[in-house]
Amino acid sequence: MMRLMSKELAESLEKYPLYSQDGKKADAVVVAKYFFPLTALTWYVTEGRREDDDYLFFGLVVGTDTSAEMGYFSLSQLSELNVCGLKVERDMYFKPKKLGEICNKSVREYVNHYFKED
Repeated sequence: MMRLMSKELAESLEKYPLYSQDGKKADAVVVAKYFFPLTALTWYVTEGRREDDDYLFFGLVVGTDTSAEMGYFSLSQLSELNVCGLKVERDMYFKPKKLGEICNKSVREYVNHYFKED
């Protein structure tokens, strides 16, 4: 599980505890990106907190090119995902950026729809 969590990421999450970015909408900072190889499954972490030997995250979960939703997920859930030897990986080169700046077109469309002003 520790391959998915670094000391630097743990320190970053201290700056973004759960509920700390409520109301920021597309300006919420994404601090980490996880992905499942050979699929579109991607998790963009905007907030998190340590819970014993685990982490609880909140962020954007992208399922396919046409599905995305905001929600909670844990580091242990990500680490347990294993299909034919493939496991979730953390994008080691991801740099924090605003949720609205995520490059994937479907993600931008979801963010724009989810956070549209009423």
